[in-house]
Formats: sequence, C-alpha cells, structure tokens
Amino acid sequence: MQTIVAPRLHPSHRNPGHPLKLVVLGDSLIYGFGDPEGGGWVERLRRQYMLPDSPGHVLYNLGVRGDGVKQVEERLEHEFRRRGELRNRVPDAIILSVGVNDSARVGRPTGRNYTDFDSFQQELANLLDQAQRLCPVLFVGMVPVDETKMPFLDCFYYTHADQYRYKEATRLACLRRQIPYLDIFDVWMNRGTSWWTKQLSSDGLHPNVMGYRALLEDVLDWEPFHRL
Repeated sequence: MQTIVAPRLHPSHRNPGHPLKLVVLGDSLIYGFGDPEGGGWVERLRRQYMLPDSPGHVLYNLGVRGDGVKQVEERLEHEFRRRGELRNRVPDAIILSVGVNDSARVGRPTGRNYTDFDSFQQELANLLDQAQRLCPVLFVGMVPVDETKMPFLDCFYYTHADQYRYKEATRLACLRRQIPYLDIFDVWMNRGTSWWTKQLSSDGLHPNVMGYRALLEDVLDWEPFHRL
C-alpha cells in the first residue's frame, strides 16, 4: 500500500480564500506530448481551473521535452522566482515530474544509462532540497513504457527494470523529505498490461489522449493534491 504523507506547508504560503499559484516542472509528461486533443494532464487541469465555477487556481506548465533531473534542477529557482504575478508573491507550491529520461539506455539495450545512477541520486537530492527551500513540493512519478516499442528515436532503450530502479530512488528520496510521491508506475502496472498499454502513444513512451485523461484522474484522486 502506498504511504501518503501530508506536505509540510509553509505558513507564508497558506492564503485561504485566494486561488493558488502552482508551478509544474518536468519533462514531456508535464509538457503533454502525445495529447493533441487536450495538451496533457497539466493543460487539461489548467483549463478546468479557468471555468467560471472553478476555484481559479493558476498552473504554469514548465515541462520541457527530453529534460532530465539535472536540467530541471538548473532551471527550478529561475522559473519559480518569475511566476509570482501579484505584489511579488511567489508560487504556493511546486509539482515535479522527472526521471524517465535519466533511466534510458543509450545506443543499445545494455548501454550506459543516460544519467548514471549515482549521479541521478545526487542531482535528485539537490533538486528536492532546493525545491523544499522554496515552497511545498509534490512529486508525480513516471508512467510505464512499452518495452516492445523500443528503441525510441532509434537510440534510447527504456525498460521496466531501469524505470523501477530510478523511480524507487525517487520515491525513497521523497519519503525521507516527507514530500508526497504519486507512484504512477506502480498504479498503472497494477491495472494490468492490457490496460496500461492502451494508454500509450505508438512510440511506447508517451501517454496518448486516454492516457493523459487517466493520469489527470489519478492526480485529482490523490489526497496530498487535495490538501494543497
């Protein structure tokens, strides 16, 4: 069973009655690649928050295709500091989602990982520590890939074994810092191969329209997200 830990909210970021400002940083899973209809789960949620009867929360989609943990770490504070909007207020929370690109094998199925595991752990620690110094943080994990569709771009080999290793390192790093982690990999895998393979695009890596719909529902059903 997934352990749910409540985010530690900074008092200065709690402003009841006012819409939240959220920055969402990561890779193509945040960018929404593969969803020409709705633009991904973040864009779908952003549109919901623009409806007249919504709470009016503001989401900034700061996903960059191909980003790994180091790239997100390098741009985190710069992006955060420039999303305050009114009276120099900074955003209320950060949602992170990154790591799958780091896990890929380069050139061949037994090649080196795009980011070696030790470097990944150190850069991830830096990212999480930096983010926590800024505001409350949530982390949305990676979706499983379809190994039969590899290689991606004739170069990158993604496997469940590598995904599991990197996502477990992320989950444990979040747990140590009391950062809520949504383990999408395990959630989707537990629904069965016949289900999750239908949620992926033909490249075997990115969710399709149905996949992003499902991903949004998983985020909306996640208790730590509601606690924001």
